[in-house]
Amino acid sequence: MEKEINIREFIAKNVATLLKNGYVVDLGVGMPTLATNYLPDGVTVFIQAENGILGCGPKAEEDEIDPDLIDAGAANIVCLPGGCTFDSAISFGIIRGGHLDATVLGALQVDEKGNLANWYLPGKMLPGPGGAMDLVAGAKKVIIAMEHTTKHGDPKVLKECTLPLTSNGTVDTIVTDLAILERTPEGLKIAAIAPHTTLEHLLQHTGCDLIYDDPDSIPLMIA
Repeated sequence: MEKEINIREFIAKNVATLLKNGYVVDLGVGMPTLATNYLPDGVTVFIQAENGILGCGPKAEEDEIDPDLIDAGAANIVCLPGGCTFDSAISFGIIRGGHLDATVLGALQVDEKGNLANWYLPGKMLPGPGGAMDLVAGAKKVIIAMEHTTKHGDPKVLKECTLPLTSNGTVDTIVTDLAILERTPEGLKIAAIAPHTTLEHLLQHTGCDLIYDDPDSIPLMIA
């Protein structure tokens, strides 16, 4: 890379460009929750937490904390005006019923067929995939927000996932620190490339072939 960037902020900014006005969205824990900090002017989205809230607001400050009001990651939040709470049966009815316009999740691996692995690493004890299987099956659009490679430099975008899958063929868009990739019937296509990288660098650090038009016409991601 040519310069240092705040990777989490960069990815979140570019995820925000994919969220349209009026969307009902479920955000996974971690980096996906940052996306609403960078929504374009005039764009309002309604955030659902699968534990039973619609209208999730930002993290609660000390004087705002209500111990009964948390998001799916157990963080204390505020509920925006007009927001509501409900039980988990209704919450998963919204998810499984196809009422989410989009979900944004992190990932360990995604492959060219849109398969997702985001819950298991060998040698680590984890409770399971949680609500991710329902979210990717029920949402109209599945957006993955992740770094393009592991800490060891291994590609996380692959020809075929090697970790246990969360879902088959559900991922629509992948947003990383190097590119935005869209799944097509022919494979993953470069929709935009990071201004701090090169096409050669992107291809070298991706574990599958990528489709792209004229390299000089590939749009740049938001810096």
